[in-house]
Amino acid sequence: MSYQPDIELERKEILCKYRYLISCVYDKTTKVQRKTIRKAFTIAVKAHQNMRRKSGEPYIYHPLAVASIVADEIKLGATSVVCALLHDVVEDTEIGLNTIKDIFGDTVANIIDGLTKIDDIEFDNDTSIQAENFRKIFISMSNDVRVILIKLADRLHNMRTLEFMTEEKKLKISSETSFFYVPIAHRLGLYQIKSELEDCAMKYTNSIVYNHIESKIKSSETERKALINDFAAPIKQRLLQEGIEAKMSSRVKSISSIYEKMKKKKVEFEDIYDIFAIRFVFDSEPKNENKICYEIADIVKKLYKTNPGRERNFLSNPKANGYQSLHVTAMSNTGKWIEVQIRSKRMDEIAENGFAAHFRYKEDEKTPKEDENRVEDWLTKVKEILKSNDGNALDFLNEIKLNLNLKEIILFTPKGDSFTLPAQATVLDFAYELHTKLGNQCIGAKVNYNIVPLDYVLRSGDQVEIITSKKQKPKVDWLNFVTTSKAKESMKEAIRIEQKKSTDLGKAKLKELLKKMGLKFEPHIYGKIQSGLKMRSSTEFWSFVAEDKLTTNRIKKMLSNEKNSELESFQKKVSTEIKNKSLEDLINEELSTNPEIFMLDDMSDMIQHVVAPCCKPLPGDQVVGFQMSDYIILIHQTNCPKAIEQMSKFGNRIIKAKWRKEQKIAFLSGIRIEGFDKKGMIKDIVNIVSSQLDLNIRSLNIETQGSIFNGKLMLYIQNVKSLTELITKLKQINNVERVERIGYENE
Repeated sequence: MSYQPDIELERKEILCKYRYLISCVYDKTTKVQRKTIRKAFTIAVKAHQNMRRKSGEPYIYHPLAVASIVADEIKLGATSVVCALLHDVVEDTEIGLNTIKDIFGDTVANIIDGLTKIDDIEFDNDTSIQAENFRKIFISMSNDVRVILIKLADRLHNMRTLEFMTEEKKLKISSETSFFYVPIAHRLGLYQIKSELEDCAMKYTNSIVYNHIESKIKSSETERKALINDFAAPIKQRLLQEGIEAKMSSRVKSISSIYEKMKKKKVEFEDIYDIFAIRFVFDSEPKNENKICYEIADIVKKLYKTNPGRERNFLSNPKANGYQSLHVTAMSNTGKWIEVQIRSKRMDEIAENGFAAHFRYKEDEKTPKEDENRVEDWLTKVKEILKSNDGNALDFLNEIKLNLNLKEIILFTPKGDSFTLPAQATVLDFAYELHTKLGNQCIGAKVNYNIVPLDYVLRSGDQVEIITSKKQKPKVDWLNFVTTSKAKESMKEAIRIEQKKSTDLGKAKLKELLKKMGLKFEPHIYGKIQSGLKMRSSTEFWSFVAEDKLTTNRIKKMLSNEKNSELESFQKKVSTEIKNKSLEDLINEELSTNPEIFMLDDMSDMIQHVVAPCCKPLPGDQVVGFQMSDYIILIHQTNCPKAIEQMSKFGNRIIKAKWRKEQKIAFLSGIRIEGFDKKGMIKDIVNIVSSQLDLNIRSLNIETQGSIFNGKLMLYIQNVKSLTELITKLKQINNVERVERIGYENE
């Protein structure tokens, strides 16, 4: 049923939403600040008065919802609320940025400018509009972190109301969310927002699995509550006896997190023991927090058997996003492992809402110094990336993604000084972290007294001694194995200096050579020489000349315009053959030789559709197409990580895709089989595949180790239904423990 507007009812709803917003900020704002919020609300209502969302509701519902998320869920102050109310005004209405600046000042105007999408750049097929907008967000965020916090609130509300969008829009927005916004929320410690964004995205990119896990969670709710009550009762009683006031709560792991664990552990839903966790939160002075955490942990250990290998201590060494807690995993009376999280009220607020929520500049004088420093450290890294990245927006986005990684390692110098670097950092990263000169002259290192090369990946706790040589100089290929922006920026600067020296020397030497030949040093002359050497890069060309590799005889040969008649004849023949074949002939030729090419119902028979090798979609899978050129569309599963990355960067290339029902083409697919070896196992497998299901096997490899066997079966199959039937039958073979489809999740 479509939305039926009721103007009077909508007016009351708008006022109701506004009153809720004010109630969220009332205790932390002054009368003057609330007056400013009211002014922003009035402008937003007037600006959006004739606009409606896809759902049919008044558009003003959206900025009000974003402002409420900012105030209530992220806990920001008055300035952020004002910006949230006005965040779409400049982009979608006739009100300009200068007007906002005149009314609300520079700070509000700058934040809103950072939130406004780019619309005045000419884009070609190789430019990612999303990446350009993301770069603009980061440039603004490096000056004011509230830009990204409001953007996260905006995205969260859009994801909550995504059901009204077209299927293509759902896939594009969901992919953007999981690729970009989820890691940002995670890096800033916004756990609740990160989890909800992740689940909302999965709901549309992998709906079948999402719905399956959701139903499992709902059906096990009664049993789960009984288990929690039984487990927690003795702990609560002992806490009372010890005089420790702690509030107990429980939480279910997000659907996306459950799915990731199922994939990682290769187990079913029922086999995951930490689907939920019990949390004990207490109020205390900071100086007593750790002591009380350990006291509660001791109580749990005295009451239940615990798993030392699953104990996690984030008290003295918080995560990169500020997360602090003590985790203990205990065995319940029913034989199930249960994770117990122990933390103070302050720690819990940071864990749930993120330390960035405390970073309110002058809005809050009580911002913890360590939280402020962590945000500043990360923003400094962002500024380094902005400074060092001179490529396109996609290069920038990929580097930002690397720096969103929460995993860090701690390294030590021979003198015992410690340094923190991102996981996967190499010897060269560490050298540049110590000093630019050390990085430029680095030839290797001693790690824990063992000599290792430049690209050696370091591990937390390593003691590293950098080895240098005055003859060493930075090389372009070094950029392939460093991860930190500091290393890349220092390296690029050193390479630029060396390249300039080499270019100047090369030009001087070529002038001398041409002078000996009676020729002038002119662009068309050395352009022909560079072309003759088949060097696209001028830097490579001048380095070649500077190293005395060019002779006068070679120059004469390249400038003599000698033609290779055999080459020209061959090229002419190939060109004629291609011209004599139509596009349809080429496609039909491919269809006869390559089973991984097919046609879609709503596309012209002149368009070639190629199955992506990373996820190998079959008829029956949820798929999406990407327009690679005018004649080629690449087909992915909608939940393929590579597809999600492409949708997040090039949403404008998404093509709605569906399978042709009458399709008879067989697709190459594969399954993995594991179990306990027995006599006749191969015979049983082949019997099901060939005799019972009449499928064409391409290859079957079986490896055994002791009593365990691992098999990989590649075969041609027409659709998901056939593959599911095959997997079901193979699981029924005695001693077979696991059968799964081979794809991007398993490779």
